[in-house]
Parts: sequence; C-alpha cells; structure tokens
Amino acid sequence: MSSGGVLVAAHLSSLFPSSNAPSVVLQSSRQSLQTVSQPDTDVYSEHAISSAIYHTLHTGTILLRVIHGGLIVELISLSTPVPPIRFVFPAPVLSAPAVCAWGEQELHLLALTTTGSLYRLVLPTTNPSRLWHDEAARNWCREYIIKNVSDLSGSIAHVQGPHGIAIGLGNGSLLRVEVERLGDTTSDDLWTETVSQPTSFLGTFTSYIPGFHSSTNAAPELLCVVGLPEPTQFGYIWTLSRDRTLRLWSASRGCVASKSLSSHALSQANVASSNKPVLLNGDASNLLRVYSLSPNGEKPFAVAFTPTPDDPHCGGYFQIMDSSSDQLHELRTIECSPVSANCHLQDFFLKNGVLFTLWERHGTSMVQSIKLDAGSLTAVNDSEWETSNYGEEVDLTPAYLDEVLLAPGSLTEKFMEVILRPGIFSPLTIRTALEQYIDACLSLPGPAPPELTSSYASVAENIAAVVGCTVTLVQDPHTGAIQYDRYWSALKRDWEGFIARCREVERSARWPLALNKGQHNDEVIVVERERVGILAREDLPITVHRHLSDSLPVESHFSALDIAWTLCCKIETEVLRNLENSIVDVLHQEIAFSIVDIMIDQVRRSDFRETLDETTQNWVVAKLQEVEDLERSIKIILDLAAGFDLEIKREEDEVELLLPPARSEWKTAIAAGYISTSLNARYDICLALTILLFFMTDDLGEWDPCLLEEVFAVFRGLSMLRYVARQPTVDQSRSTQSASTDDVIARMGSMQVSGNQPNFAPTLSLVHRLISQSSEHIELPSSAHRFLDNTGLLQSTSPAHVTHYEASFCERLRETGYYQVAREMLAWLPRTPGVTFVTARLLINLGRGDDAAYLMEKVAGSFGPDSGLSFEDAETLSAVLPGKALHQSGFTFYLEASSIFREKGLTPHEVGFLQLALSVASPETNIPDLWYGLIRGYIDLGLWEEAYSAMTATPFDSVRRECISQLVYRMCEENAVEELISLNFAGFSCEVDDALAFKARNTDPRVRPFYSRILYTWYTRRGDHRSAARTMYMRARKLQEISGSPAETSSLMDDQAESYLLAINSLSLLEEKKAWFVVQTLANNVHELESRKRRKLIQNLPSCSAGGGSEIIDLHALRFDYALLSAKKHLVRRDPTLLAAPEALLSPPLVIQRLGQANQFDFAISTARALDLDMSELFVMLVVQCMRLSRNPDTIFSLEDASDWLLTDNAASWPGSPADRGWRYLKLALERHDGPETDYRYSKATLEAIFAHDRSFSPPPWLVHVLEDYHHEYLVRTSLKFDALESALEHTLSLIRQADSKLSRSPAKIPGQTWLPYTLIDQVLVASAAQDDLSARGQALRKELQMEVSNRVKRMQKVRLSAR
Repeated sequence: MSSGGVLVAAHLSSLFPSSNAPSVVLQSSRQSLQTVSQPDTDVYSEHAISSAIYHTLHTGTILLRVIHGGLIVELISLSTPVPPIRFVFPAPVLSAPAVCAWGEQELHLLALTTTGSLYRLVLPTTNPSRLWHDEAARNWCREYIIKNVSDLSGSIAHVQGPHGIAIGLGNGSLLRVEVERLGDTTSDDLWTETVSQPTSFLGTFTSYIPGFHSSTNAAPELLCVVGLPEPTQFGYIWTLSRDRTLRLWSASRGCVASKSLSSHALSQANVASSNKPVLLNGDASNLLRVYSLSPNGEKPFAVAFTPTPDDPHCGGYFQIMDSSSDQLHELRTIECSPVSANCHLQDFFLKNGVLFTLWERHGTSMVQSIKLDAGSLTAVNDSEWETSNYGEEVDLTPAYLDEVLLAPGSLTEKFMEVILRPGIFSPLTIRTALEQYIDACLSLPGPAPPELTSSYASVAENIAAVVGCTVTLVQDPHTGAIQYDRYWSALKRDWEGFIARCREVERSARWPLALNKGQHNDEVIVVERERVGILAREDLPITVHRHLSDSLPVESHFSALDIAWTLCCKIETEVLRNLENSIVDVLHQEIAFSIVDIMIDQVRRSDFRETLDETTQNWVVAKLQEVEDLERSIKIILDLAAGFDLEIKREEDEVELLLPPARSEWKTAIAAGYISTSLNARYDICLALTILLFFMTDDLGEWDPCLLEEVFAVFRGLSMLRYVARQPTVDQSRSTQSASTDDVIARMGSMQVSGNQPNFAPTLSLVHRLISQSSEHIELPSSAHRFLDNTGLLQSTSPAHVTHYEASFCERLRETGYYQVAREMLAWLPRTPGVTFVTARLLINLGRGDDAAYLMEKVAGSFGPDSGLSFEDAETLSAVLPGKALHQSGFTFYLEASSIFREKGLTPHEVGFLQLALSVASPETNIPDLWYGLIRGYIDLGLWEEAYSAMTATPFDSVRRECISQLVYRMCEENAVEELISLNFAGFSCEVDDALAFKARNTDPRVRPFYSRILYTWYTRRGDHRSAARTMYMRARKLQEISGSPAETSSLMDDQAESYLLAINSLSLLEEKKAWFVVQTLANNVHELESRKRRKLIQNLPSCSAGGGSEIIDLHALRFDYALLSAKKHLVRRDPTLLAAPEALLSPPLVIQRLGQANQFDFAISTARALDLDMSELFVMLVVQCMRLSRNPDTIFSLEDASDWLLTDNAASWPGSPADRGWRYLKLALERHDGPETDYRYSKATLEAIFAHDRSFSPPPWLVHVLEDYHHEYLVRTSLKFDALESALEHTLSLIRQADSKLSRSPAKIPGQTWLPYTLIDQVLVASAAQDDLSARGQALRKELQMEVSNRVKRMQKVRLSAR
C-alpha cells in the first residue's frame, strides 16, 4: 500500500479579501469606445474565468486571475505578504493574459481586450517586499490598437513573451503581433502585425488592410494557440481547431503542416453515422501543449488531448506529435484511466517525464499523473495512472445536517459552527449566499423584517440575525395552541435553504481552471475559481483512511482496523454519534474508575450490542479471532493515529532558519488544510478503534489497562486538535491597517488607484494562526507532522494524567487571546495543579476574578516541601508558571498571584493574596514592597480604615510616608472628608498637613476636591486656628488672581468673601496678641494702588521654601480685605458692567467714590471707616444731594437710588420736607463720624462744598455752630475765600466777642489768652471796604467790626498797663 497524493487548497478570499486590494482603472485611447458593463455569465463576478501561475526567482510565485467577466485582471503574490492589486480594463480581456519578467526590475503584464487593444503594463519589482506597490515609472501603461481586427470576440490569444503575442481568429487565421521596438518612459511600443491563412502554403504577409483576412469560406475557429515556453524565440506556433486539426505555423511561411487528430473510440463511434469529423467543444482551450526534448527548443513535440465524452471507459486520449522538420508525425497515444470517464479535462502539463492532468469530476478537481519514458515518450512499463483527490470533506447535505443536530446545543449555534468551519465555505461564498438570501426575503410580499435592513459588526452576526427572520411562531386556528413543531421545522428548512445557497456558490468556487508547475521541482499547483491548492504527498493515516473509505485492501497489520471500520459502517448513524458523544462526556469528567469499568457502563447505557444484528456480531467475532496478536494490532493502530514521520532537516532548511524567508500566507493556509485533513483521518481511525474496543468490552478484563488508557488518551488528543482545526479566527492586526496612508498614496499615486472600500479582516483557521507564529520552512507532510508533534497532545498515555505539553498548549492559546478555545481545551483535561493554574489565568482574562482567586488558593497548596506533588504534576505546573520553575513556598506564589491580579486590574484579589503572603511571611523577610502594595490596594478599593490600620501596622517608615499622601489624596477625591478628619493619624499628622497644604497651594481652588476647605477643616478640628486662617487667606488670594467671565467673577468674589470670613472667624478664636499669621510673598510684586502694601503669594513651591519675603497678616488686615471685597461685590451687583473695566475697582478710594456716586452713603461711610479712608469726598457728594433737595424737593423721585440713605425706614420717619431729612441725615453723619479725632475735616469739607456749590446758600446753623466752637478762624477764612463778606464779618464779630467773653472770665496773664488773628481781621475789613456793592447790612457789620476791634485794642492797652 503505497502513499499517493492528496489535494489541499486554500480559499483566496480568506487570505486576500477583495476589499483590501487596490484597484487601478485603465483608460483607452479609442475615441468611440463605450463603457462596457460586466458580461452576463454563469460565473460569479469574484470567481475567476481563467487563471495562470508564474514563477521567477526574484518575485516568487504570482497568481494571475481574470475576474468580473474579463474586466478585471488581478495579481496575487503567493510567496510574499505583498497585497494583491487589480487592473480594471475598459473592455473584457481575452482569457489568456500573461505576466513576463523583464530582469529583476520590471514585470510586464500583457493583456488583449475584445475591442482589439493590446495593453502592456510595466510594474516595478525592484523591492521584492513591495513588488507592484512601489511607485511606477512614467508611461507604465501602454496601449496598442490592433489594426487588422476591430472585434476579437471569439478569438483566442497566446502571449509568447514580452516581445510577441499570437491571436487565433474566429475564421481560423492566425495573427502574429510582434514588437519591433520596446517603449520606455517617454515612448510607446512599436508593433507589427502579420496575418496567416490556414489554406495558403506561403500565407504569411504583413497586412495593413483591415478585413483582408475575412472570407466566407472560413476555416473552423481555433481553440488552442500555443508555442514553446520561454526562453525560446517567437518562431513556431501550434494551433488546434474545432475540427480536431492540429496545425504548425512558421513565422515566415505561415501554416507549414497540419494533421487531423483521431482515435479508435472516435472512429468506432462514427462508422455508422458519417464521415464528417466530430467538432470539439468551443469552451475547450487547454487541449494542446508543446515541449521539446532539449533546452534550446530543438526536437519539439506537441501533446494534444482528444476528449471522448461518450466513451464509458475513459475520458479521452493523449496523442504525442513529433513537430521536427516542419512536419507532424504521431509518436504515441496514451489512453486515460477509467476513472476519468464522464470527466472533463481542464488542463495538463508534462514535467520531468511525468504527465499531470487536471479533471473536473462532479464539480471538483481531480489530478492524475503517469510516468513516461523521457526518450520514447511512451508510458513506462507497469506504469498506471495515479489519481489524487481532496481528502474526505464534509458535504453539508440534509442528511449530514440531521446528523449534526444529534449533538447537544441549539439549532442556530450548530448550523453556524458548521457554516463558519474553516475550509467548508469561503468568506466570499458566505457573503454571496447571504446577499442572495436577503434579496429573496426582500422580494416577499409584505413589510420586510427589520433584521434584513440592519447593519451588523460581522458576517457571523448578520447570518445569525437574518436567517430565519421570516419564520414566525403561529397558533393553531382551531385550538389556539402554539405550534412549536411547525416553527422549528420551518426554521430548520430556512437554514437548510441558506446552506444550500452556500453549497451552490461554493461548487462554482471549486471549479478547476488550471494546473501549473510549482516553484520547486516536485510541486504541482491546482488553480480553481476561488481556490489555489497543491498536490501534496499523503501521510500514512490519510492513505489508510482513503483505502478504508474506498473499500480498498489494506496491509495485513491493519486488519484489526479494517474490522473496526467495517463495524462502524454497520452501526446506525444515530447510535454511532450517541456512542461518540458518550466517549466525549467521559473524557470531560475526572477518571475515578478503571477504563474497563467505564467502558462496560457506557455499553450498558447505550445498548450498543442490541443495535447490531447477530450476523454482524458473529462476523466481527470471527474476524477478530483470525488476528494473531490483537493487542499488538491495537498498538500498531495507535501508532498510526498518533505517530509522525519526522524527516531529517535539509541543509536548505537550516539556511532558512538563519535567514528566514518571507512568510507565505498561502503556504501556511495549505499546511493548515493538510493538518486538518490528517487530523480528520486520524480521528476517524481512532474512533473506529474505540468502537471496536466497546464491542469487545467483555474480553477486555485480561488486557493491559495501560493500553486501553493510551487509546482514550490518543482519542482525547485527537479530539482536542480537531476542535482547534475547526475554529475560525479573524486577523485583527491586519484589519486595523489603514488603506489610505501616505505610503499607499506614494506607491500608487501614478496608477489612478480607485479603492474606497473598507478593509476586510482575513478569516483564517486557528491552526493557521498557530503555524504563523513559527518561522520554519513549510514542506508537506513533514511540516504538518512537526506542528502536530510540537503540540504534544498525542504524547499522553492516560486520560487521568496531564502532560506538560498539553498544559503548555492550553496556556499558549490563552496567551494568544483565544480564550474560548482554551476553555474548551481545558475542559478535556483533569484538574491537576497545572491545569487549575491555567484555568485560573483564563478566568482572569474572562473577567471572572472571584472564581480565579478560588482556584489560585487551591494551587497555592502545591508548593513547599509538603506539597505531595507527583513528578508529572510538578513538571506540568512548572511549565505553565511565568518563571517556568516551581516556587519554594506558598509565600512566593502568593506574591506572583497578586502580581497577576494586579496586571489585570483586579485589586480586591491582589490585596487578598498580599494578605495571604503577609500571613505566611517569615520574620526575617524584608517586605516593604509587600506592605506598600497592600496599603495601595486598600486605597484603590476605598477601604480607608483598613488602609489606615495597615499604615499604622507597617514597621517601615518609608512606606508609611509614601502612602500617607496617597491615602489623603484618594480620600479627598472620593469625597470621604469626614472619614479623613475622623482618623487620628497620631505620630504622622505633619505628613497629612504637608500633603494637604501642597495640594491647596498647587491646585485650582474652584475644582473638586476643595483642598483648601479640607485643610481648613483639618486644622480647625485640631485647634490650629492660626493655620486654618492662613489656609483660607491663601485661598482667597488665589481666587483673587483668577480671571474669568463676568459670571465666574461674581462667583469667585463670593468664594473669596467666604474665605476671608472663615479666616477672620479662625483668628478671632485666638487671643488678640496672637491673632496673626505669616505668609511668604515675592518682594518685587507690589500692589501700587492699595493703601496697604500687598505681595503676590508664592505658588508651586513647598512651604519650606526660603525664597521671597514674609508678611504678617492680622485681624485688621483681614477685615480690611473683607470690607474692600464686600464693597466691590456690592458695586458689581449693582452694575455688572464694571467687570469690563477692572481697573476701576483696584484702589479702595475709587471703590468708595463709586459707592458715593451711586448714593450708597450708608454702605460707603461704613466701608470707608472699616478701610480707614478719608470720607471728605463722600460728604461733599452728600452736600450736593442735600442742596439739590433744598432747591427742588421733587428731585428725590428722580434720584438714581436714594433708598440707602434717605428713603430708609429711619430717615422716612423724620418730620419735615425731603430737604430737611437730607440735612438731618448729613448732620447725624457728621456727628457720628466727625469730631476732634478727625479735626472736623468732614465739617470743613461740608462747608466748602456748600460755598462751592452756591455762595448765596446759607450753611445750616448747626454746621456754623460746630465750626464756631472748634474752628472759628477756619470759618472766617472759608467765608472770605468764597467772597461771603457778610458771613465773614459776622463770623469775625463772633470771634472777637467770644475772645472778649473769655478774657472777662479768665485772667489775662494766661499765655495766648489775648491772642486774636488780627491779620485775618484786617483782611476782612480790607475786603469789605473794597467791596463797592456791599449791602447796608454788610456796611453796618463792617462798622460794628471796626468798633469792636477799636474797643478791643483799647481794652488790651489797659490790660497791659495794669499788668506793669
């Protein structure tokens, strides 16, 4: 039983989504060319209608695809991670464009459209890692219009190389287009055309007359046009026409030879009918190939295929024609194998003496090969056709879907799992089927369900929401019962209909197109419409599985497996699946009994034997008795299912390990597909073996239990691997890459890129992801076997134990982010300490911290000298620990567990394990970091009392000092101020002071938390009123320096006033001599307009900074600031426009002046007294108002605001007119605020204001009496100053009479008793004498004054004489 080949393919839409490929729109120079829509074909637009593979050492393997009915040509690099590119042509291209290498600098793409335009696209390949995405040169797209033909529909083209192309026309003629001069960045190519007729011996000439070759008697159309592959010159051309005529064309002589192909089958079929030859199918274009026996192109021969669709024995014949000497001679005829009957040949090629053929068989690919003698080109003796197909693939028929529904789970979940399973349907297939399904649902009558028009994050969500949305749950019209059965039946049919659509699209996607040689000598590539695969060598499990499935004989040592396979075929499908599910359930549980007892129990539960007829049972028993050593056969089958052929590494592999090549996603996908095929084969073999053992349960009591355990261990490993291989994943890293970066714009700027579709994340299998993490060379089957062996899942010998390979594999899945898959894998394994640790870490990733902490505590008992771990469990646990080594005690594990929880932000569990670590820590352990982590954890959790207790309990002062500020800040941020104030902080309250003071100095006092208020409360609770006052004072000053909008300014002033009040209250609680505090200031920043010098506070500096000066602030200073601020607030409330001119509120005198101008005399006077400012201006303004009232009492109602001083309740109760009340208000104000301490300056200012406003106005008598009593001389001078001579004369007389009265009462010996301002009196007399218009009363007063002065002089003389 020799190993054959197996086909393995990968979906292109999974690797290279169309939305990620930039599209380059090409233009045509034809003036009359109209926009061509996509041709109507049976092929889906994204499925290729033709494909080809090209290899160069510089670029690797390139796939060329013609899609969208020929309008788009796509280039895909299968060897490098370079993104594909698409070229959109103005008209459909003929089905054979080609790519030719031009050195290592350029890649030429030649394509011929149906409108007769020949395009040459020159693509850069200087950088192999970017290829065509580098910036293209000028004139990279060159178009040549064919002159002899305007419509090439129905023609066929063959690109011989970069210098020429041969076109087979519909009338049987051959058009050769050759380049005379290749263009460059400034000029186009220069081409020549030559038309050759098949009927002319010398039928080649250069024609410039369009339509010259047309003829009513045209030969049959050409189906195939081929030439010798490069590097041969563009000389001979071979063609095959529909009438089975093979022709040889020369460049100079046209058609030089022709031969009609025939076969025995065809001649026998046509004997009784007619002599007319049977025409070939017009769609056949790959029936002819040309090769040579020498590298230089000498001794050419043609290989032509003649199909026999009506022959039941084979699919056709290959005829080898010698083409030397310009003649065609048939050398040999090779009959195809019987397997090819009713199949269609799609492509073939000859390589190293082996003829490879690609067949379409029932919509799928089949490759056959046969060895030929290189010299005689005949089949080698005893050589037979070798057939290679795809491995056994799941076909989602209704019967299989019914089988799927036997497993537990919901209908939607199980169908979704099957649809999204890697390799079943491509993303393109699913998307196309989904669009068809939605369109069909929208075409139904009635309103469309909202699910059909909604948008979804992924295709999987879209499918789950849309499929079945038209199925509704109805009630029976007669009974009203809800018809669940009909609902589930209709839902199942809907899903089956959607899956049928997927199968139809996928069948088209798997239609074979081309067969090509690979980059390596032994590599064969199969190209399908939407897949690209290779012909790989079968490993032994795949070979044995194929023989068993096809009922072919197997080797004798596999006889027990043949019996087991036959037994499984005899069992009903439902019974087999139930038995399989029972085995899976057993392996998901802990193994607490012997395997034999478990098997006996499962057989009894399932009634396994009762489902088999007696004949089958007797046959199986008889066959088993024929096996000589059954246990040895079981071991051989185990080795088949779990063994690998690890080949010796080649020297090339070692070189690639040093210099790893570019990762090929396609080859990785091929390897993943091969692994999946091998795993399915191994699983089926192991399942058959397990079923056989269930059949033999009565005889297993004497067997080696280790062998039975190994069978179940292998089955568990294969089940786990098969589950992994069936899991789809999405490459999120590649989906987040932007397609509009500057790099893409630069590299495609000259190609008119049109690609505005969003990026699509490639959908790959999980095995693909895991293989991509390694950089080893991919060569099948060795690379697949290395991957399976490296997982270690098939190395376990008992289902009751776990190897370190299995635990490490689960940990690898967890680390790479595949949590659900890792969870399923862990469910298969017993709960050993290593598995428990991985499960705990997985639960952390899933957000289940409580469950993870519980498992971590259980793992902690596995460390230390008394752990009792077995060697296997210890090895497994050490393999999954972060340090890859066991901990010496539970203390270090607790620390590691806490760090794990800390990394995921699970602080409660981090703190819990830190507590456990502290509980088991030895006294000599230095653990400040542990205490710090514990306190920090409590703080993060908001456990303030626990954090405070831990802080007081820690023996490390450095930890305590570092954590105090964190605790204080966090409590303030969480609005736990009451708790903060209630804590004692005995012994380290200074640290709390410093922490709060720092925040109060350096944070915005308007933003929560309000550290200034918190610090004030902290100081007040502790009786430090001086510090509390300083805190509020500094807060007020910071608020003063903040600028904002008018609304904000008003709020700031309120907060500032509150701060001043709190500071005043705090200082008021101290003794008067101690009611002060010191603040630091900057000596060079002084408020110039304030009466008391003020320096700006230092910010963003610690309290111990020595820079700047100091300022003592006492109660007087605080009250001054508060009074000034209150006045400003009062003004702003009355007139908010003052905020637009803040300079008007800088100086206290200006503030008082503003209050007076607003007639706020009560508030202005009280504020001026508080600020210790001169109030002369206020009384002047008050005099003005009183005089206005005296002249016009009605002006009280026109005053802007007199409520503050005249219309109050007290003033309104006074009798008299408004003027009387106004003068009374002035009198009371002067009595209250003017006196000897002010030297009656306010009364003086009042008098001057009266005279300044109206000299004729008589001052109030009470004002005159006050000044006569205390400042009589000032009264005379003021009257004289304002030319009130009568008043001056009266006041002077009064002054002299008062002096005389004093002299008569007191002895004259007292110094100064007889003094009078005689100079002033003389000035009054002189002024009155000089006044011409002095009134009669004034003249009388002047005379009276003169008499009083004369009498005074005489009296003083007598007094002086008497004194002598």
